Amino acid sequence: MSVLTRDEAQTRAQLIDVHRYTVALDLTTGDETFESRAAIQFTARAAGDTFVELKPALLRSVTLDGQPLDPHTLDQNRLALTGLTEGEHELRVDATMRYSRTGEGMHRFTDPTDGETYVYTQMFLEDIQRVFAVFDQPDLKAVFALSLTAPEGWTVLGNGIATDEGDGHWSIAPTPPISTYLVAVAAGPWHSVRTEHAGLPFGIHCRRSLAPHLDADADEILTITRACYDRYHEKFEEPYPFDSYDQAFVPEFNAGAMENPGLVTFRDEFVYRSAVTDTERQTRAMVIAHEMAHMWFGDLVTLTWWDDIWLNESFAEYMGYQTLTEATRHTDTWVAFGIDRKSWGYDADQRPSTHPVAPDPDAVPDTASAMLNFDGISYAKGASALRQLVTWLGEKDFLAGINTHFARHKFGNATLADFIDSLAASTDRDVHKWAEKWLRTSGVDTLTPTVGNGSEAGWTLDVTQHGNRPHRIAVGAYDRDLVDPGQLTPRDRFEIDIPQRDGPTVRPGRRPDLVVLNDGDLTYAKVRLDDRSWATALESLSAIPDPLTRAVVWNAARDMVRDGELAPTAYLDAARTHLPRESDLAVVQGVLAFAATQITDRYLGPDDRPAALATLTSICRALIRRTEDGNAPGLRLTAVRHFISAATQPDGIQDWLNSDSVPGGPELDPELRWRILYRLAVLGAVDDDAIAAELTRDPSATGQEGAARCRAALPDGDAKAAAWDRMFRTDDLSNYLFTATAQGFWQPEQADLVRRYVPRFYTDAVELADRRGPAIAECAGRYAFPIHAADEESLRLGEECLSAADLLPALRRKLVDQLDDLRRALRVREG
Repeated sequence: MSVLTRDEAQTRAQLIDVHRYTVALDLTTGDETFESRAAIQFTARAAGDTFVELKPALLRSVTLDGQPLDPHTLDQNRLALTGLTEGEHELRVDATMRYSRTGEGMHRFTDPTDGETYVYTQMFLEDIQRVFAVFDQPDLKAVFALSLTAPEGWTVLGNGIATDEGDGHWSIAPTPPISTYLVAVAAGPWHSVRTEHAGLPFGIHCRRSLAPHLDADADEILTITRACYDRYHEKFEEPYPFDSYDQAFVPEFNAGAMENPGLVTFRDEFVYRSAVTDTERQTRAMVIAHEMAHMWFGDLVTLTWWDDIWLNESFAEYMGYQTLTEATRHTDTWVAFGIDRKSWGYDADQRPSTHPVAPDPDAVPDTASAMLNFDGISYAKGASALRQLVTWLGEKDFLAGINTHFARHKFGNATLADFIDSLAASTDRDVHKWAEKWLRTSGVDTLTPTVGNGSEAGWTLDVTQHGNRPHRIAVGAYDRDLVDPGQLTPRDRFEIDIPQRDGPTVRPGRRPDLVVLNDGDLTYAKVRLDDRSWATALESLSAIPDPLTRAVVWNAARDMVRDGELAPTAYLDAARTHLPRESDLAVVQGVLAFAATQITDRYLGPDDRPAALATLTSICRALIRRTEDGNAPGLRLTAVRHFISAATQPDGIQDWLNSDSVPGGPELDPELRWRILYRLAVLGAVDDDAIAAELTRDPSATGQEGAARCRAALPDGDAKAAAWDRMFRTDDLSNYLFTATAQGFWQPEQADLVRRYVPRFYTDAVELADRRGPAIAECAGRYAFPIHAADEESLRLGEECLSAADLLPALRRKLVDQLDDLRRALRVREG
C-alpha cells in the first residue's frame, strides 16, 4: 500500500478543494464484504492531476463528471485522476469492501454470548480508505452525508442524528466540514440509553449482552458527560459544534476511545462486567472528558498535517484530567496521572525513539511515520508541558489564547505556529521561546537538590539541573512530628524557577527532614532526593500528608531503580514498609504495578524472583487484612488481584476458585475467576478441560479471551505449539484474541519451555506484520515480544532483526522500544 507523504498532501491541497461526500453503504450483502458507493463533489483550482484513495475487495466502476474511468488503473490504494480541468467536478465510485477483524476500517464482530453481530468504523489514520473512496488527508475537510442499509432490527449511529427511513434504510444528518479520519458509523442491535441535555440528544450504547452492566452505570456515565459538557461551555466561548452526542462502547476496539464528532467510540471494557476500583471508574471518566475536549480541539479545529498530532492529544489529555478535577467527584485525578500516566511519557522520552512533543515537520514525512507518534510523549509529556505552561502563563491567559485559536480556525485546520500565535496574542510573555524549549526538544530533565544545613540566615536549597528547559516548581519542606516521629508535618511550600539565576534559595529556620522538589507535580522532570530526605522518605513515606506528594516521591524511587541508582530490592522493601499503610488507591495500584511487571518480572533475575513474589504476596496479605472491615473495597480488590498474580503455589487460590469467594470477600466475579484460572494455568495446576468448563460458564467475548490466554499459558509443549500457530501461522484471530494468546504465551516460570520460540519471534513477527498490517504488527510487537528473555542472546537476535529486515514501521518502532527496555533491564540486573 502506498502511504501518503506530506509533500503529496500539500500538493493535493493546493490543487483541489473538497466540498461534499454523499456515501451509501449496504451492510446486508454477507459476512465478509459490504457495498460502498461514494459521490464526491470537489473543485480543481487549476488544471492538473491528482488521485483518490480506496482499498476495495472489488472496484466495480468509477466515473468522473459522468465519464467512465478504467477500474484497472487502481494502483494499490490509489486511483489516478488525470487531466482535471479547472472548476467543479463529481467523482463517483462503486466498490465492494471487506469487513475487518483487526479494528481497522469497518470492523465486524459476532457476540459469542447471543450470536448478535455488530459493525463499527475506525477511520483513523488512513483506514477510511477501507470503507469508501476518499481524498484522505486532514486538511481537505468536507461535508459528509451518509446513508446505510442495515439488517432488520439494527440501529444505525453516525456523526449526526440518524433517521430510520424504514425497511432497513437509514440516513445520517450531514456533518459540518470535518476531516476524513473523523467520519464514523456504528450499526447493530445496540442497547441504548438516551436522554437530552442543553437541548441536544445524548445517548450511550453497547452490545445487548452488556445491557445490564451499562444500565447499572448509566447514571454515572451520563452525569460525568453532562458535567464535562457544562464545564467546557464555561471554559470555551465556541459552543459545541455538532447536532448530537452519542457514546458507543464497541467490541475489539484497538484504542481507548476515538473522538469522532457526535459519535465517540470507546472500547467496551469500559462497560464493567465485574467489580472495579474507583480509580478505574475515574479512568473511564477521564477518557469521557478527554474525548469530549476533542470536539473542540481536534474536531472543530483540526491539525493540518500529522506532525501536529500532539495538538490534539496533549490538549485533550490535559483538559481531561483538569476538567474532571474541577467538575466531578473525582478531585484527585492528578495523583493517578502522576503515578501512572506520566511514567508512560518518562519511559518513552528516554528511548532511542524519543521525539519532541511537536516534532519538526520533516520528521513526519508520511502517514506511516505519523502513526509512530501516538505514544507517551504526545499524550502524557504533552499534557505535562501544557500543565507547566498554565502554571507559568496563568489559566486566564491560557484559556483566552485557546478561545482565540478556536475563533480563528473553527471548522478549519491549524498548525503549531497558529496555536502559539493565538496564545501569544493573549499574554505579554514570550510563548514562542517557551515553545522552542518545551515543544521542540526531546528528553527528560533531571533536578537534583543540595540542601544546606540551617544557619543564622536559614537553610539553603541549590538545584542542579541536567537539561535546559525552564521550570516553575513548588518545593515542599517537611519535618518529623515532635510527638510522633513517624509522622511528617508540612512546614513550608514555596515556588522557585529553574534554573536558579540568583543562586541558591535561602529559607528561614533549620533544614527540614524532607525536601521534595516538584511538590504538586506541576512540571515534567525526574527529581532526586538528597540523602537525608531519602532516609526520611524510607522511614515515613506513607506519612506524607498529600497523596500527590507521595506520588512524586514514589516516582523518584521508580526513576532511581530504572537509572541504576536504587536496587530493585530496596524499592520492594519500601513498598513492603509503606503500602500496607497507604490510603490512596492510585498510589497503591501504581506502586504494585511497577513492582510486579518491571521489578519482579524484568529487573530481577530468575534466582531473585521467588523472593520478590513472596514480598508481593506479603504486601497483599497485609492489605487484605487491613480491609476486612469492608471500608475500602477498591483497596481490597487491588490486593486480591495482585495476590492472585503473584501466587507461587496453587492451593490457596484454588480454594478461592472452588468456593467462588475470597474469605471475607469479595465473591468471585468473571474477572477474578479468569484471573485465578490464568495463574493456575501458569503454575500447571489446571488442564484444558478446566478451561473449557470455565468457558461454558462464561461464553462471552471476554470469556473467549480468558480461555485463549489460559490455554497459551499452560506449561505444555503441545499447548505452546498450538498457541504459536494460532498467532503466527493462521490469520483468523481477531486483534483481541491475538493479544490474549500472546499475553499467555511468555511466562518467566516457563523460560526453558519457550526458549526455542525466542529466535522464532524475530522471523515470524516480521512475516505476520507483512501479511496482516499495522494493527496486528503493533499487537505482536507489544504483547508477543519475549519480554521475559532479558539476556544478551535475545538482545543480539533483536538487533540482528532490526538491521537485516525491511520491517513494517509499526513493528520496527515496537522492537526498537522493546530492545531498549531489554538493555535497561540488563543494566539494572548488572548493577
